Amino acid sequence: MKKLPLLFTQCVFWLAGCSSVDVLNATIPSDGYHVIRNVPYAAHDRGRLDIYVPDHPLPGHPAVVFYYGGSWKTGSKDNYLFAGQAFASQGIITIIPDYRLYPEIRFPDFMFDVAEAFAWTHHHITDYGGSAENLFVAGHSAGAYNAVMLATNPTYIHASGGSTRWMRGVIGLAGPYDFLPLTDKDLIDMFGGDRISTTQPIHYVTSGAPPMVLMAGDADDEVDPGNSTRMATALRGYDDQVETISYPGIGHIGIALSLADGFRNRAPVLQDSVSFIRAHTATSP
Repeated sequence: MKKLPLLFTQCVFWLAGCSSVDVLNATIPSDGYHVIRNVPYAAHDRGRLDIYVPDHPLPGHPAVVFYYGGSWKTGSKDNYLFAGQAFASQGIITIIPDYRLYPEIRFPDFMFDVAEAFAWTHHHITDYGGSAENLFVAGHSAGAYNAVMLATNPTYIHASGGSTRWMRGVIGLAGPYDFLPLTDKDLIDMFGGDRISTTQPIHYVTSGAPPMVLMAGDADDEVDPGNSTRMATALRGYDDQVETISYPGIGHIGIALSLADGFRNRAPVLQDSVSFIRAHTATSP
């Protein structure tokens, strides 16, 4: 498949409403799965999620809740057909929720949203052919932060009546997990200050975290790849199971784009994600 120009790929991830989103989505195969759109998981306007159901699920019927990025300020599940199709094409049921964004809300409100979406998935995934025993969380950039914070700080999932024990594993793509001090004025406002350690996933590392794979491109100039290595070092200090993967020459946008059909030769992000899910999926009672 012909690659989209760089300008188009940048628009896909960072410019809401850019017509290139439609261009990319138009190239995504529509066979092998179906999408159930705008399922409510919460009462607020952005409390909706899309469910990508594969025709032929993997043994154990695993499901992944994928949180998109956008600096907690932009993003829409409607732009992530490429990610939903990627996992569904491999037999993995995929849930992509919207969540409230800044400046409508500030930290930690979006964390309660992502926790509620995960808890909803646990309670309802069997209705869509999935297994509540084989749930994973994943995300790119700010979405990776959401996934890792959800797994390390049980406050949010407990508020939704859930447990981190419901998570079989966590996949983080180019995530910020240890990024103080903040310098962006919106982020400082969003997180209530520039040096508040309790806003950082690394602050909550302790024993018993779900298995994780933290992926980053070594050419990422948006989120320091050191976030992944520092987080992994902290997890290993408590004997938690974690793997890091570095992709040569891959940048912040490229690691997510590598999930898309037609771009998977850039880096084996999907292959590595699926291998992780297969390794941690229980296929028997």
